[in-house]
Amino acid sequence: MRDTKKSILLSALGLFARDGYEAVPVSAIAGELGITKGALYKHYKNKRDIFDSIVSRMERHDAERANEFQMPTGSFSHMEEEYLRVTVDRLVEYGKAQFRYWTQDSFASSFRRMLTLEQYRSPEMGRLYQQYLVSGPLGYVADIFGSLGYVDPMEKALGFYGPMFLMYSVYDGAEAKDGIIAAADSYLEKTGNRLREEKNI
Repeated sequence: MRDTKKSILLSALGLFARDGYEAVPVSAIAGELGITKGALYKHYKNKRDIFDSIVSRMERHDAERANEFQMPTGSFSHMEEEYLRVTVDRLVEYGKAQFRYWTQDSFASSFRRMLTLEQYRSPEMGRLYQQYLVSGPLGYVADIFGSLGYVDPMEKALGFYGPMFLMYSVYDGAEAKDGIIAAADSYLEKTGNRLREEKNI
């Protein structure tokens, strides 16, 4: 039963990423798996229930990945000590891993595409797009630079995260995707070097 529930979730997200959340009926999700709508409803109450489960899974993945890299999992106001323990080296490695995650992980990349498609169609989708891909990560990085003592942490955050965000779209359209990964790594490493030189560390 758990495998069927997971298959429904993944198939639904794939369709949402391709066609948009609003455009995909429950019948299309069931048809993708070769099951009836009735069989699908044994696992999820409706399409909204599937969507909520997708978001819950992303929240868990977010926290797990931050913990894996010993990065803060909450806001600066609630986790000041954790922010103060972040180093430039750790931030660079986390940035490289996150770029791969949002481009190469099938669940995360489909979630990103879904939010990109839907951001202007619903206030909720717009908020999620900002939370996961724009103002959320930008503010997070700015708080880290602030805790590291850099002048104008938002400017530093724009310089660090802005090119990453742009390269998500470059990656999507590229044929030589490995080259984009290498370019992202190189940019983050060079940015890390500049940041260390600025602080003499």
